[in-house]
Amino acid sequence: MPPARHHSQPTDLAECEKRIGYTFRDRGLLEAAVTHASGAANRLASNERLEFLGDAILGFVICEKLYAHFPESLEGDLTRIKSAVVSREACSRISQELGLVEFLVLGKGLMVDSVVPSSVLSDLFESLVAAVYLDGGIEPARTLIERFMDQEIVNVAAGTRGLNHKSLLQQVSQRDFSITPTYTVVAEQGPDHNKTFQVLAQIGDRTYPPAWGRNKKEAEQKAAANALTELGHSHEAITSAALDLSSDAGTD
Repeated sequence: MPPARHHSQPTDLAECEKRIGYTFRDRGLLEAAVTHASGAANRLASNERLEFLGDAILGFVICEKLYAHFPESLEGDLTRIKSAVVSREACSRISQELGLVEFLVLGKGLMVDSVVPSSVLSDLFESLVAAVYLDGGIEPARTLIERFMDQEIVNVAAGTRGLNHKSLLQQVSQRDFSITPTYTVVAEQGPDHNKTFQVLAQIGDRTYPPAWGRNKKEAEQKAAANALTELGHSHEAITSAALDLSSDAGTD
């Protein structure tokens, strides 16, 4: 995706409302949400305070959703999913996909043909979450978050973004066998500056198909994924819930 650029004066905010799917009763909240500190009369008139509140609301809604949809996942796995879902990268990507940069009020230094930093785009989405919450309460804020974040949860939970297979294998192994998996390097290839490693995972006496990686950590993750596949119920808790969540999102 190309970097977001700001070219001119902000577009009519009615279009912003259309894109996020919410109409404000207090348009001042929306105006504040799209005003960067560089373009505000003073910092209290910018979206900094809204971003602070929006970050907390976003975290709460996502945590509540993960808690409900992944009842068999441990705290560490829930934390990892949550961190990926509400990351600066994810929030910035949503702002960019919606073209929200068009509505930003920026100072002259960022205004003309400037690449807008991802942190500014991330803060913009969180500020809009807070503005919707203050204008309409938690339910419309939840609707906004779920509309744009449910697919992020599905992607992360299904392994397309940042799923920790070693952690999942440990969870399954301890639950089903009361032991912790081990990993063994069974082969190496290449020169010292560019080695690849083949690793296998083992639970008790049983070993699983090995996997190659550009480093030992990557190979261990892939070996854990192989073991999970061999165990049959590999992504039982997370993938099942992710598919359920995807179905729910598709029916909204």
